[in-house]
Amino acid sequence: MQTMLAAALSLLIGLLMTRVFKLMKLHLPDVTAFLIAGLIVGPHCLGQLGIEGIGFTTPEEVEGLSVITNTALGFIAFSIGNEFLLSQLKAIGKQAVIVGIFQALAATLFVDLALIGLHFIMPNKISIEATIVLGAIAAATAPAATLMVVRQYKAKGKLTDILLPVVALDDAVGLAVFAISFGIADSLVTGQTDMLGIVVEPLIEIVASLALGAVMGWVLTMLERTFFSNSNRLSLTIAFVVLTVALSMVSFHIGQVKISFSTLLVCMMLGTVFCNICPLSHDLMERADKWTAPLFALFFVLSGAELELDVMKDAAVILVGVVYILMRSLGKYVGSYISCSATKCDPLVKKYLGITLLPQAGVALGMCVTAAKLGSADGVLIKNIILFSVLIYELFGPLLTKWALTKSGDIQPSAVNVQDRRMSKYQEALEQKTVSKASMKQAHRNMEWRKKKAAKMNTKH
Repeated sequence: MQTMLAAALSLLIGLLMTRVFKLMKLHLPDVTAFLIAGLIVGPHCLGQLGIEGIGFTTPEEVEGLSVITNTALGFIAFSIGNEFLLSQLKAIGKQAVIVGIFQALAATLFVDLALIGLHFIMPNKISIEATIVLGAIAAATAPAATLMVVRQYKAKGKLTDILLPVVALDDAVGLAVFAISFGIADSLVTGQTDMLGIVVEPLIEIVASLALGAVMGWVLTMLERTFFSNSNRLSLTIAFVVLTVALSMVSFHIGQVKISFSTLLVCMMLGTVFCNICPLSHDLMERADKWTAPLFALFFVLSGAELELDVMKDAAVILVGVVYILMRSLGKYVGSYISCSATKCDPLVKKYLGITLLPQAGVALGMCVTAAKLGSADGVLIKNIILFSVLIYELFGPLLTKWALTKSGDIQPSAVNVQDRRMSKYQEALEQKTVSKASMKQAHRNMEWRKKKAAKMNTKH
């Protein structure tokens, strides 16, 4: 009961926080409101009251709702996978692949070089092994915050078209880079080189994840054909995504080789196959988006509740964290700028894409769990630095993403969008002749007036 009450209260406070932001005219994305609401219901605020059901008193209580966060991540990845339409990839596929790989590697390189330099200045504060692992974690970008901003503001345009595929590819690159870097760091600690763990198992994880997602996508499409009710088809889609998330969390050994899956990659591939071979995928995705809206809101509130404020007490963590944040941000921007130039992307994409790739959360925190195997000192340091960076990135990343999408023209002022919708209704009434002649004349005059007003707003913004 206490868990259900805390989850319900979290969602309610998250929704109320979005209204507070609106009333205060802060113009911040809903993602930021949800994260701040999470801090309020988390162990550092309402949780301090010690009243069960009124906030989360310990981080373990938040982790107790991991089934919600894992399910939400699955649907987020599934939604991003639906952006991989072959018709669109023919136009931007090459650019997305090159940009996705190059900017991730650039972030790793920038962080590695800066932290290695910091190691020689403060050898007692950060080890070489920790710098290598932190550089690898820098490659990962959080797709959830980016997708939420795109959806909230209905962003459309050249930047959005390449952004979502790059974010999806970013995590695949990040997982591979992390596995190799962690293997190298572990070898430096133990003095033993495990090529199986450094090269073979990461490749198997990526291939196995894509294969599992493809099979599940094909099976889902075949099963959709047996249902004729849209409600049943939607229920089947939701059940299949949850099933895929559950299967992706299974791991086993074949001999000495560990077979594991990445939930993000599996669900992305599920969405990609589904959207390309199922003719009903577009309609079903629109319906699913409405169903998942409260799930995503609760996901971000819980993410905010997981943010650790205690790491702000350690000066060394803050120093290394600031260097990490600055160099990762610079690496993402420079890497995307150079690769966009090389692939002849639109000038606005080249200018603003790197800014939209800053958010970092779930994948990076997941890597911290593996990084803990390096040893207590390095593991704790890495976790605290990533927690500090996640706190900063998650609070400011969505705002910067919104700003970049607005500057690129992918987000139009809301007033202009309202005018466009009204004009479309008038146009439809005129074309279908479903109103009287007098009403048609009035509708025509109103439509012309709306066009002029919208044009003025476009000029103003």
